[in-house]
Amino acid sequence: MKKRILLVDDEPGIRAALKMVLQPGYETIAASSAQEGLQALRRESPNLVLLDIVMPGEDGLEFLEAIRAEQPEVPVIMLSALNAVKTAVEAMKRGAADYLTKPFDAEELRLKVSKALSARELEREVHYLRVQAVNRYALHGLVGKSQAMQEVYAKIEQAADTRTTVLITGESGTGKELVARALHYNSSRRDRPLIALNCAAIPEPLIESELFGHEKGAFTGADARRIGHFELAHGGSLFLDEITELNTTTQAKLLRVLQHREFLRVGGAQPVKVDVRILAATNKDLTAMLRRGELREDIYYRINVVSIHLPPLRERPEDIPLLAQHFLARRADEEKRAPREFSQEAMEVLTKHHWPGNVRELENVVEQVSIWCRQAIIRPEHLPTFVRLESRTEAFCEELAGPGLSLEEAVIELERKKILDALRRTDYIQTHAAVLLGISRRMLKYRMDLLGIGPRESRVRESPDQPKMLQ
Repeated sequence: MKKRILLVDDEPGIRAALKMVLQPGYETIAASSAQEGLQALRRESPNLVLLDIVMPGEDGLEFLEAIRAEQPEVPVIMLSALNAVKTAVEAMKRGAADYLTKPFDAEELRLKVSKALSARELEREVHYLRVQAVNRYALHGLVGKSQAMQEVYAKIEQAADTRTTVLITGESGTGKELVARALHYNSSRRDRPLIALNCAAIPEPLIESELFGHEKGAFTGADARRIGHFELAHGGSLFLDEITELNTTTQAKLLRVLQHREFLRVGGAQPVKVDVRILAATNKDLTAMLRRGELREDIYYRINVVSIHLPPLRERPEDIPLLAQHFLARRADEEKRAPREFSQEAMEVLTKHHWPGNVRELENVVEQVSIWCRQAIIRPEHLPTFVRLESRTEAFCEELAGPGLSLEEAVIELERKKILDALRRTDYIQTHAAVLLGISRRMLKYRMDLLGIGPRESRVRESPDQPKMLQ
């Protein structure tokens, strides 16, 4: 199938010449103004646009902005008169693929068109392969190729199509709800509802009503019967997030449902039978809760039949690049924008970050970057300050903790670096350096003598424009 090229130029002779050079290899659509060009862009979805810069009414640069906003993946080659080359270069800064000066050479035109189309095809192929690579290691939103994640996938596949209660553990932000969804949608219950309830988000007096429902008149304000989450999930699965937030009284009532598959609504007398699979999650230490009496032993053994632990992101750094690119590609698809990628340096910074908020924090960082950075390649300076700072701190700590350095030697080296940095920043004026360090000048001089930072590192010696002088 021939590629479609949109020709936008106000001169009929130029349009005819362009059409003659490009046919029969390409299908061409001609427009004499930016307004006509925009209509053709929306109607024909061309593979490439040849756009004149100087036109009456809306000029080429303004139309280029419209193209980037509506169809950012379409390459644009600007047509420029000899005296408008500077403007053409400005257009390339705004996203044009190339420019061509008028009068143009036919062979040069064909070459530039072919090159721009090939580059676009290569970009699409790279994006496709990247998505395929992510999907290879993804399971219902879970992404990772690390050994730890492979073990999680294996457990999900083994436990999914059973009635067994599953306990999902892991720090906040590791993706416990995603595991619950993977378990549900890979089971025979996939066509029935998956109901989720965050036990920590419901006030204690209301939690039983949320779980089991209530009868009319059961308490003040109960004007009608209400169906609880267990009944809503009948035939499907109920995901109880932060299940350890339930008080011991509610735990006892939950135990009855697990044992007998029935419960009483608040204020009710007739048992309600349900067929519900329980998927529970927590970020707490259950053994410690048992010791403190905050978790009933019988409920612990009922919910902890099969356990799936999600490791924190810091323990699987090899998954960070895959996750970051996955979130970035997803944002691009949602916003219908051209795919972007992280530079190697930016990815190294992301990999060194500690990620206390785990996958959720990484997703938030990628979302911030996708909003503020409009460039095709995301570099370290585009990342949030706290991520960049931790990366530099980590690198510095690794340097201090190098082989052969004792704790005392590392402390001394850190002190030396801090003092030298303060001296350089204050042009080796010791009084000013002492203020910067928060100590007296006498203490600074004492520490300098102790660390062997002598007068040879003077202000004069530091200046490359002055001769060396004896102190």
